[in-house]
Amino acid sequence: MVEKITNPLDPLQNSLVYFFNNINLLRQSLTHRSYVNEHPGAEWKHNERLEFLGDAVLNLSLSDMLLKKYPNLPEGRLSKIRAGLVNKKKLASLSLQLGLGSYLLIGKGEERTGGREKPSLLADTFEAVLGAVYLDGGFNTASLLVDRLFQAHFEDHGNLFTQDYKTLLQEYCQGKLKTIPVYSVFREEGPDHKKVFFVEVTIQDQVVSSGKGKTKKDAQQKAAEKALSQLELKTPS
Repeated sequence: MVEKITNPLDPLQNSLVYFFNNINLLRQSLTHRSYVNEHPGAEWKHNERLEFLGDAVLNLSLSDMLLKKYPNLPEGRLSKIRAGLVNKKKLASLSLQLGLGSYLLIGKGEERTGGREKPSLLADTFEAVLGAVYLDGGFNTASLLVDRLFQAHFEDHGNLFTQDYKTLLQEYCQGKLKTIPVYSVFREEGPDHKKVFFVEVTIQDQVVSSGKGKTKKDAQQKAAEKALSQLELKTPS
């Protein structure tokens, strides 16, 4: 069903799949400090307090998502995944996806220097909008928005935590053993278009584990995962 547009912010609310009870909360979330400085009589304040709140809401919502999606992962690895999801670049891309830049209220100086496209400003605005949704509709509403927006990132990257096993193993080896793991392909099976790779990981001249995958990278990650389990690695928070 197409929503009837009666307010300039309705297209954004359609994108959010949420219509505010207090539209001034949304306006405030889109208001940069530079605008308020140039318009001291503005009806609403700048968005920095909402940004602070939205950051907390985002971290809690993602933590809940990750706990449900990966029930067996330890805290340290969950923290690393969450950190990868809430970096400024990713939040700025979500902000662009929602078209937040075109709705921003910014000062003339920010406008001249391309403020509507600055990743840091866009990321902050995304958090501010999330904070506004939380205040207007509660945590469940904000959490549903986070779930919907971030679900695509989980799907795009598959099992995100597998991308981290090689890094975790290397950090452990460098920190504890003063060496680095070495990966080598010891067998390949199948035709070129459907090949399976078998990789083993060696630490201090000893083969610790092996893994198989449709690509060498995938096989290396599987081998690193097994190595971490055998070393009983506990990732620090």
